[in-house]
Amino acid sequence: MKGWIKLDDFTFEPLAEHLRLCVTGTHRFGTDAFLLSDFAAPRRRDTVCDLGSGCGIIPALWFRNPEDAPKRAYAVEVQELAVTQMKRSLQDGGLPDSRFFPVHADLRQLKGRLEGGSFDLVTCNPPYKAVGDGILSGSDADRIARHETLCAFEDVCDAASYLLKFGGRLCVCQRPERLADLIDGMRSRGMEPKRLRFVHQRPDAPPWLLLLEGRKGGKPFLRVDPPLLIEGEGGFSQEVLRIYKKEQNHSL
Repeated sequence: MKGWIKLDDFTFEPLAEHLRLCVTGTHRFGTDAFLLSDFAAPRRRDTVCDLGSGCGIIPALWFRNPEDAPKRAYAVEVQELAVTQMKRSLQDGGLPDSRFFPVHADLRQLKGRLEGGSFDLVTCNPPYKAVGDGILSGSDADRIARHETLCAFEDVCDAASYLLKFGGRLCVCQRPERLADLIDGMRSRGMEPKRLRFVHQRPDAPPWLLLLEGRKGGKPFLRVDPPLLIEGEGGFSQEVLRIYKKEQNHSL
């Protein structure tokens, strides 16, 4: 297809009976994408946008049940290979081309590409490491995904503030040590943190991830939800099995 680059080595990961996602060694997905997709929980009438979407996993998960999927989902990604993977998922993986839209763009330059003030929900699984924090990853793709080399969280908040309607939501995941940065970034762009949830591997372990929702124009009040536990009796917790749409641990 016109505008594609060649995919030399890829596979399709099944997300549902009717849905498969194109992944490569460069652009794949992990548990945090499933957790954020579930936390954000768009409504059927919503128009949504995922920033820094990679292979498109977060919005793709919303289409596992087409009847409950959002009205339109836009997946913004700056890396051409990842956008090509999303197009392959549209062609051969079962994603609906009338409702799922890859957008090859820098999230810092969305004005004129997407309509401002028209989205109900924006999500982002941003780079976890701030500039100057830790050793840079080897490949360009890994550096972009893991370090704030192309965008900082303030850029995510700028893009979300532009895209969202009044009352619209920004949902992100991040390492717990970055919580103060998230709150400051949201508030400085007119989005009030409204809901927070920590993710723990086990009840006796410190959290390794947080999920945070901000609301554009919201009033100050932060609800802290019960912790999300990854492990439970016999393997994964019942909530994680629900998120993965699995009935038993041996099927994960």
